[in-house]
Amino acid sequence: MDIDRIGVMTAISGDITLLACDAIVNAANRSLLGGGGVDGAIHRTAGPLLLEECRKLNGCQTGDAKITRGYNLPAKFVIHTVGPIYHGQPEDKILLAKCYRNSLSIAVENNLSSIAFPAISCGVYGYPMNKACEIAITTTADFLKQNAGSLKVFFVLSSASHLEIYKDFLQSI
Repeated sequence: MDIDRIGVMTAISGDITLLACDAIVNAANRSLLGGGGVDGAIHRTAGPLLLEECRKLNGCQTGDAKITRGYNLPAKFVIHTVGPIYHGQPEDKILLAKCYRNSLSIAVENNLSSIAFPAISCGVYGYPMNKACEIAITTTADFLKQNAGSLKVFFVLSSASHLEIYKDFLQSI
């Protein structure tokens, strides 16, 4: 596992469904009922009780976040957030930053000590990895500065090239 770390933010490559931390973030669709990519992998690994709990949440708006139990995952909780579909508009950045802030706020509200994020909106939603990385890291760093505590944040990337983008940005700040 390749790792790069700045303060309490760490970029790693691997499978987010295998990470034993307080919460993993699901890059979900608005229904919260599973889908492809990270969303599908989290639902498959967590098992049918996750879907049952998600049905009771009545979906989630873009930029918002909701928490469920982790069920069969090593993580205790799943924080579901819906990233924007990338259109190259200023609103995309605002909504993506909201995903990170709202997920981090839920972690703090629930007294969690660790949270792991995938690259939200970078799969089928088309967000360019380098732009999404900058938003993810700067939004998280700003949140952590404003909310003193010991929350450890992991950015879990699925490829070596994506990890390099995060490592380079972490080293530049």
